[in-house]
Amino acid sequence: MSDHSPSSVVIIGGGPAGLMAADALSLAGVQVDVYDAMPSLGRKLLLAGIGGLNITHSEGFDAFCARYGDRQPALQPMLDRFGPQALRAWVHALGIQTFVGSSGRVFPREMKAAPLLRAWLHRLRSRGVRLHVRHRWLGWDEHGALRLVGPDGELTLKPHATVLALGGASWPKLGSDGAWVPWLQARGVAVATLESANCGFELPWSAHLRDKFAGTPLKSVALSFTDRHGQTVRRQGEMVISAYGVEGSLIYAFSRPLRETLKATGSATFFLDLAPGYDVERVQAEVLHPRGSRSISSHLQSRLGLGGIKTALLYEQLGKAGMADAGKLAAAIKALPITVRATRPIDEAISSAGGVDFSDLDANLMLTALPGVFVAGEMIDWEAPTGGYLLTACFATGQWAGQAAQAWLRADTPSR
Repeated sequence: MSDHSPSSVVIIGGGPAGLMAADALSLAGVQVDVYDAMPSLGRKLLLAGIGGLNITHSEGFDAFCARYGDRQPALQPMLDRFGPQALRAWVHALGIQTFVGSSGRVFPREMKAAPLLRAWLHRLRSRGVRLHVRHRWLGWDEHGALRLVGPDGELTLKPHATVLALGGASWPKLGSDGAWVPWLQARGVAVATLESANCGFELPWSAHLRDKFAGTPLKSVALSFTDRHGQTVRRQGEMVISAYGVEGSLIYAFSRPLRETLKATGSATFFLDLAPGYDVERVQAEVLHPRGSRSISSHLQSRLGLGGIKTALLYEQLGKAGMADAGKLAAAIKALPITVRATRPIDEAISSAGGVDFSDLDANLMLTALPGVFVAGEMIDWEAPTGGYLLTACFATGQWAGQAAQAWLRADTPSR
């Protein structure tokens, strides 16, 4: 079966980026067909909403944009057009109210993704967007037509514009498996290797710490890390001690520099401040305070509020002899070294790094090697920490690609 409709746009991928491209195009009156390999759309969005859908973040716009690191310049025009405030207004227009949590993160009032997705898909259908599930993209045929296989067999499509929003390679069971990489590379598109981002890191805990504390949150700590370029960043937050090592939002915020250091040297060491509310002098004074018959653990609990997992980590790194040395103990409380050895596998990661290189895209997110083919979302080579930054950029790049595809159709009209 083939389709040579003269005025349609095909979008491959029914996640946030693809659906936002469909939203922008259908608003302009363009006929849109969305194809997705899964039995239903927005599966990763629904998964993200299980614990409360974190749509975006309320921090100052400059600080927000800085979270994208060295990809900020490339993403800035898209964030300027569809940043956190515009995204919240768009969500409100769907009839979903939002609120700002204590951490500054923005959530739907109902804390769920399903109502937002239902309202969104209803609006897209009402505009004439055709949604096709269980259709897997297979690349292009020898004539440049899109190849897909669905419940009724294989079909080819040759629309006037295509938007690829295929995701990266995290959570492959939800559809983003990175199968597209060789197809784009065969067409001359540069694709950086897909790697784990917003992921856990591995280190060999002792059996005691692993058995007793795996899954325990480590709260009110500050993490400091110096990257390969000598830049030191310190951030306060929470993390989790897992059976394999460390994970959680504070770790995810450092996933890129930790991963790059691991690749370069085979290990990466960060430092934890277990008592960020106390300066070094106060910690030293409290450690040296006479403890009488109390154990070191009881002493640290009463003087500095350190107990449970924090004390266990100190014992893990210092041993009994180090715990008895007041100088070493005080220093470790303020800068406990933790050395990680590997990232967790990409199929466990919240998101992936790598993807289509910005150098192979024009300012409209169109592939320079494939005129009329636009890309959006996580399949582009950018990354960001959790906290609403991932979703915001997926939405922003999706809208940008959709509007660019619509402009492409307008410019191409005389030659059709």
